[in-house]
Amino acid sequence: MKYISAIIFSVAIVVAAVFLGNAYVSRANPDGVISVTGSGSENFTSDLIVWEGQFSRVNPDLEEAYEQLNEDKETVRRYLLDKGINEDNIVFNSVQTNEQQENQYQNGNYVGSIFKGYELIQSVKIESNEVELIESVSREITELLNKGVQFNSTPPRYYYTKIADLKIEMISKATEDARLRAEKIAQNSGGSLGDLKSANMGVFQITGQNSGEDFSWSGAYNTADKKKTASITMRLDYEID
Repeated sequence: MKYISAIIFSVAIVVAAVFLGNAYVSRANPDGVISVTGSGSENFTSDLIVWEGQFSRVNPDLEEAYEQLNEDKETVRRYLLDKGINEDNIVFNSVQTNEQQENQYQNGNYVGSIFKGYELIQSVKIESNEVELIESVSREITELLNKGVQFNSTPPRYYYTKIADLKIEMISKATEDARLRAEKIAQNSGGSLGDLKSANMGVFQITGQNSGEDFSWSGAYNTADKKKTASITMRLDYEID
């Protein structure tokens, strides 16, 4: 009798496990529904460049410092114009003024600071669709050192002004890719593709071409490379007839 009870108990455990397993599978993969993910990508070249730099002067006399900085500003402006940059694309920002102090020590102990002069800094920003021209000027900007201007620049940043149109194109490609995948799965299972139940867009990514950049969960947006690759994914749920 105990032996029969043990067998019945074992069978009950197996049946319960099978039931729960099937219930889990059913919840994870509803009958009659195919979930697929498609992707789309496109290479493109940036059509907008943004380049920034700054120049500075240090002088114990504030008025003289402003005069020297204004002379440098005119030198920078004339240099950029002579290089073929449109004046409308050149923006000089407001001047930053900092007091320079030199720390004083006695026997290794800090005893205060003394005034050394005023540091005046002005930055300039260039935004243009003439990408190759600005690239060339950014590489030659050290020529200003020969004109007595202490100019420091940052690497250019690259953008694309038709990003909205590109995104729509990528969504279309990713959706079509997902649909073809769903059709293939339906055919292999002996059915046919039914109505689209839902569609969800994944993260839109812009990376540098051949850069080896990692994708980000929040979406990568490369500005360091002129040539870029845009990619996106689409998740579609279809009914199966």
